[in-house]
Amino acid sequence: MDADVPSAIGDALERVLADRLTRAGVLDAEFAGELAERVARFTREGGKRTRSQFVWWSMRACGGGDEPTTAAALRIGAALELLQTCALVHDDVMDGSALRRGRPALHADVRDSCSGAAPAARAARFGEAVAVLAGDLALVWADDIVADTALDPWTATAVREVWSDMRTEMVAGQFLDLRGQLTGSRSPAQALRAAHLKSALYSVERPLALGAAVAGADGRTMRALCSAGRCVGMAFQLRDDLEDVFGDPRHTGKSCGGDIREGKPTYLAALAVARAEAAADRPAREVLEGALGNADLSRDGLDEVREVLVRTGARAAVEAKIERLSAQGMRHFDGALLDAEAAARLRRLLTAQAASRAVDDPPGRARSASAAPACDASEGGR
Repeated sequence: MDADVPSAIGDALERVLADRLTRAGVLDAEFAGELAERVARFTREGGKRTRSQFVWWSMRACGGGDEPTTAAALRIGAALELLQTCALVHDDVMDGSALRRGRPALHADVRDSCSGAAPAARAARFGEAVAVLAGDLALVWADDIVADTALDPWTATAVREVWSDMRTEMVAGQFLDLRGQLTGSRSPAQALRAAHLKSALYSVERPLALGAAVAGADGRTMRALCSAGRCVGMAFQLRDDLEDVFGDPRHTGKSCGGDIREGKPTYLAALAVARAEAAADRPAREVLEGALGNADLSRDGLDEVREVLVRTGARAAVEAKIERLSAQGMRHFDGALLDAEAAARLRRLLTAQAASRAVDDPPGRARSASAAPACDASEGGR
């Protein structure tokens, strides 16, 4: 299975989805066809299975390899894919995002499928309501899979503690994100806290902890992996924020500038505001104030925001922070006592997670020379 982990995870996911769809069909054919099948299809069409790969390679790096341990890791990886479905489907409803992975978001797809049978407003409301239920169903299935996974009592307790923490952290982070949009918060520290809870923990640290728990890792190894995941997870989220503004939608699968138009309290935006204020750069402040939360922001307006993010040094500072976090994460990782071959695979996966992806690189920009302690509380630590 080491040779093709995504396929192994996909096979495990197919098995659990087939079981859940069968159960849904017994309950009601329409429920199964219109709701449960949408959840299954959305999950099957997922991305690179990165979170579930973190579970697998963490388990392997911590010495796991027997059949019960690998089977448990695959099932928990499948559960993570369903948890991701819940998070994305609900996020698209809350953000009003029309696209996901280059296709209509689930609520938009439902809306379009019934638009001829109902007035537009009712169809839109129905789509959002179905999407809420779809996310709920994905979460229920994910929890069921974890609860039904065959583990010894000690390991089961360790896994369920991590799983429980992760779900609550996601909700807390999403709440802070929404609250920041409502209040117009532009605090860099608060932006980092929301990103840490909403995405960074869930994207890397908790999947690593789940894999380590399945393998029965000792405390020192668990702490080293969690510290590495915390830094890399925050680097990943900061990179994602950059991609939202500077990325190519053909590669990201998302509308460009969505965070700006929604007024999301990202660290990138908060830092730009803080730097513009510190420099008494009134034109920059006016561009940001007029753009953040402006749902009707034009392409030209977004270009102005990009220019301000570069001119204030916010983009360069975020990229420098990403590099520091990544380096610190690798130092934590190298301090863990791991199986050498599996650790090498996991290290490459961690490095790729924070690496530059589909982001345009404007010529002539200068990097920030400012230094800061890597991965302290302001870098996404707890």
